[in-house]
Amino acid sequence: MSQDVTNQESSSEDGSPSALGEESTSPLEDESTSPLEDESIPAIEVESVTKRYHGAETVTALDDVSLSVGRGEFVAVVGPSGSGKSTMLNVLGLLDGPTEGTVRLSGTDVTDRSPAELTDLRREYVGFVFQDFHLLPTLTAVENVTLPTAFEPGNVSDRAVSLLRQVGLGDRLEHTPDELSGGQKQRVAIARALINEPAVVLADEPTGNLDRDTGTTILETFSAICDRGVALIAVTHDELVTTYADRTVRLVDGELSSGERGGSGYAT
Repeated sequence: MSQDVTNQESSSEDGSPSALGEESTSPLEDESTSPLEDESIPAIEVESVTKRYHGAETVTALDDVSLSVGRGEFVAVVGPSGSGKSTMLNVLGLLDGPTEGTVRLSGTDVTDRSPAELTDLRREYVGFVFQDFHLLPTLTAVENVTLPTAFEPGNVSDRAVSLLRQVGLGDRLEHTPDELSGGQKQRVAIARALINEPAVVLADEPTGNLDRDTGTTILETFSAICDRGVALIAVTHDELVTTYADRTVRLVDGELSSGERGGSGYAT
């Protein structure tokens, strides 16, 4: 299945999951020298990030966390429930801001951007893959993939079709979610995450609802995506994910380990 994605890399222009879109329309284009062309600059980075929630008592979900993920790198984040993984994913996805620290996207500090600017950045540079797929039940595979572009001008159906073919669903284009298996639904979700050609894909328990064989197929697809320069961060309880990751880091009580390289399993 990953072979489908890789084989179409050189020939697929419309719908290719390349790292970034056109520089001229980039929300980061205010930099004097665009970081988007510098492969040495991480795709996404958090530095000394702390996130606290204040209520009857103060809860520190992230405690001085630093993580840098390069273009084409696959990083798995593991840890027990309640360790701060979801909070970390929300901060990386620009859905929640840190209490302290810095978030950089392609080398640009986006920590203090306005809500409208963060929405634009998410739409253009970040794709999301969820454990429960989050597909609309009345829409076809193609229509679900095009959803992130619903409020943008132009028709991206051709790109959606191209992406679905690349993930092996060329014969399921007009199927609705109830006509798809769990693995097929997840591949639709992956195609949807790539529709805006993001620099970063964030995956929340991407194999959590799948059997091992189907999970392996999804992880092979992730590896092929990373081969094309997209950074991928997967939050997971599944050790299988770590065998495909370039690096595994462990989050416990809001603190992040330095991790292991080479997909060798859980970091200590």
